[in-house]
Amino acid sequence: MPAAPVLSASGPAAGIRFALVAMVFLAVQDGVSKHLAEAYPVPFFVMIRYWFFALFVLALAGRAPGGLRAASRTRMPLVQVFRGLLLAAQILVIVTAFDLIGLAATQSVFALHPLLTTLLAIPILGEAAGWRRLAAVGVGLLGVLVILRPGSAVFVPEALLALLAAAMFSVYHVLTRLVAREDGGSGPAFFYTGIAGAAGLTLLGPFFWTGMTAADLGWLAVLCVVSLCGHYCLIRALDATEAVRIQPLVYLQMVFGIGVGALVFGEAVDWPALLGVAMIIGAGLYVIWREMRARAPG
Repeated sequence: MPAAPVLSASGPAAGIRFALVAMVFLAVQDGVSKHLAEAYPVPFFVMIRYWFFALFVLALAGRAPGGLRAASRTRMPLVQVFRGLLLAAQILVIVTAFDLIGLAATQSVFALHPLLTTLLAIPILGEAAGWRRLAAVGVGLLGVLVILRPGSAVFVPEALLALLAAAMFSVYHVLTRLVAREDGGSGPAFFYTGIAGAAGLTLLGPFFWTGMTAADLGWLAVLCVVSLCGHYCLIRALDATEAVRIQPLVYLQMVFGIGVGALVFGEAVDWPALLGVAMIIGAGLYVIWREMRARAPG
């Protein structure tokens, strides 16, 4: 899949450009997923989306040095399969949340996942986290409480699905870092993400097989294309620069998602929710800044 000339360069600037484009694609992906979830079972169309993703993974692996054998070689096969299945399950949960509480509410809470990753990295990866980072995580958790407002009239239990999705994605992200460290690269992790996820959903999705209208078949095709483009741009971004440089841009997916929810689906976001979002993003950016500062030479 050739890249557009404007994205052909390498280095931090190119990585940032790829990441920005990826966030746009992923926001569109979320919007189309919400549209399809309103009429079709989530496991059904997510399974089809994963089939295309698995083909994409196989194509990339086949073109890489060493082919499929090198792409699938790992020191932690059980962990690789588990994290692939976990991500597939997480997508089912978050798309269900899109349908039940909307894009804006889901993305607002899901923005907590980088902070949860910071916490989980302590016991799983043995990383150290000083009191400043832990305080930032605390601020992020308070932001979630501001958004959800448990005990108030605006609280809905379905909102906990977004929190569950954030927790699942955090576990997946930490396990991805673990296997990449053990395998000396992220190639096998990407391979098992696509193949294990597609295999797991193929065991579930056919039970929800549903006929689709011609228009929604078109939307399903759009979902598959934008999902592949989003993943491709993320790969190119990570090839071009360090992950820590593009981490702040991950929050743009939430911002774009809220915009799609408001403009396309007429979702409203009140001021307390915006305050909670600001708390989560501010805390997350602070943790990223601390990590960049710790990595800086000298």
